[in-house]
Amino acid sequence: MVYFLSFFPLLAALAAFTCSSDRIRPWIIPFTAVLHSAGVIAVIFFPQAGSNTSWLVLDPAGKFILSAVSILYLICSFYTVSYLHQRKERPNRVFTASFCAVIGTITLVIWSHHLGLLWIAMEATTLVSAPLIYFNHSKRSIEATWKYLLVGSVGIALALLGTFVLAYAGIKGGLEPTMVLDGFLSGAAAISKPWLHVAIILLIVGYGTKMGLAPMHTWKPDAYGEAPGAAGAIFAGGVTSAAFIALFRVYQIAVSAGEFQFISRILTGMGLFSMAVAAVFMLNQRDFKRMLAYSSVEHMGILAFGLGLGTDALFGTFLHITANMFTKGLLFLSAGNIQRAYESKHTDQVTGAILRLPFSGSLFLTGFFAITGSPPFAPFISEFSILKAAFTSGRYFSAAFFLMFLMIIFIGMGNTVLKVVQGNVPEDVVQKRYRERPGIIWPLFIFLALMLLFGVYIPPAIKEMIYNAAGCLEHII
Repeated sequence: MVYFLSFFPLLAALAAFTCSSDRIRPWIIPFTAVLHSAGVIAVIFFPQAGSNTSWLVLDPAGKFILSAVSILYLICSFYTVSYLHQRKERPNRVFTASFCAVIGTITLVIWSHHLGLLWIAMEATTLVSAPLIYFNHSKRSIEATWKYLLVGSVGIALALLGTFVLAYAGIKGGLEPTMVLDGFLSGAAAISKPWLHVAIILLIVGYGTKMGLAPMHTWKPDAYGEAPGAAGAIFAGGVTSAAFIALFRVYQIAVSAGEFQFISRILTGMGLFSMAVAAVFMLNQRDFKRMLAYSSVEHMGILAFGLGLGTDALFGTFLHITANMFTKGLLFLSAGNIQRAYESKHTDQVTGAILRLPFSGSLFLTGFFAITGSPPFAPFISEFSILKAAFTSGRYFSAAFFLMFLMIIFIGMGNTVLKVVQGNVPEDVVQKRYRERPGIIWPLFIFLALMLLFGVYIPPAIKEMIYNAAGCLEHII
């Protein structure tokens, strides 16, 4: 099944690239998404269909993240069809092919238990997702694409170096030469600690660049600001989740080797620093899509902070992956609709969005309250769980900084969002023909329903998946 879920999207991308009709081509995306989701469901309910090998293993953590990413991709795929049909002035061949391919490479990252294959899949994800940023063919979009590729290349180079150093640390400790995760976990106690420390730092910086942790986040504001809404949602929820699972593999090895305190200090420090950077740049932010990019920097920081806290925060950390994913889906899609209606993403030109676009404007405001941790939405539950773990583990100063940054971000983000949704609609915007259509609205309500569901009541089956994912480390921390 892993071969189907990884390589069928690549065949679909090839079909999209060779298809001659701009109108028919976008429908290949939801076709790919439906088959991918069906395959993920089959793997969840029939684990034997997974066909695991030593290199390819879908463990509980991977199963949970893959399920969430597949849902995100499925919802965005139907939105993308309506979006592309409204953008008839733009050829969609490359965009459609890239959109199909990205879910295949993300799947391979999640499934990989061979660190070399993991690195290859992560780099492939970067390469196939880059054209999504350049869809509008503007000067700023090509600049954002190159920045994404260049910064990502530096990060992936450091990750490759870290992978080699990790392999050498194992050999130095007397282990058989291996790049397989289980080989490192079983012989972790013998790994050379000095070399392991070097590998951990390089890998965190490398894969942290892909996540967008500060200070390696510099590609995010430009890439998220220029990418179409659906592509932004895939970056913020899918690509970053793939990078998180890569970082999680490093975390598993470090903890198994008895280096929890070492990696914990790095992750909690980088997590809080990312939140601090996001808080600074969100103050008086006038570009509401760049604001969402800095929000992503913040939430990647929350994930790193929660992971660094250890066992008590693992449930909240994995829950926050989905909470952030679905909320970002709502925010990026609604922001994309607002940008299309106003032909701008700056608060100087965008006011009165609730009056101009009642659904998108209202849901954009709702998404703001959700992503900043307001009840009764999912991010409130996940962030509260992480904060509780910080207090339980006696990290009172870290918890205080965590709360302070959340407060600053709420104020800064609220200032931008309220400027967008309140006020009068500019006269020139009233005359524009853009209108909200069902195809670009109903996906937003699906994301809203998921945010509320995970905030009010987590189904037992989902809760069990989260506990199983968190349990990947409980026996070794």
